[in-house]
Amino acid sequence: MVNDSFHAIASPVRRRIVERLASGPATVGEATRGLGVTKPAITKHLRVLEEAGLVTRVIDGRTHRLTLNADALDETSEWIGLLRSRWERVFDAVDEYLKESGEAR
Repeated sequence: MVNDSFHAIASPVRRRIVERLASGPATVGEATRGLGVTKPAITKHLRVLEEAGLVTRVIDGRTHRLTLNADALDETSEWIGLLRSRWERVFDAVDEYLKESGEAR
């Protein structure tokens, strides 16, 4: 699932859609306005977001309303947090070594 989320947010267009939906549900037009891509491209981007579980769509007549499922990013966020804490420990160890050896500036 982590890979699906990374793939889904790999595109700047999809990240912008996710950012817009973070403010609340929106129609497809509202969520994608001004992105500078064609309607067929929007359809493909939304399909990727939906397949990854990041976005859900409710259809009411001709209106398609999108909602962000931020919980779908939890596993990805946890993985990034784990890596961040590992790297912080490494950087702390390097910093401590440099201070002890008198090389820190």
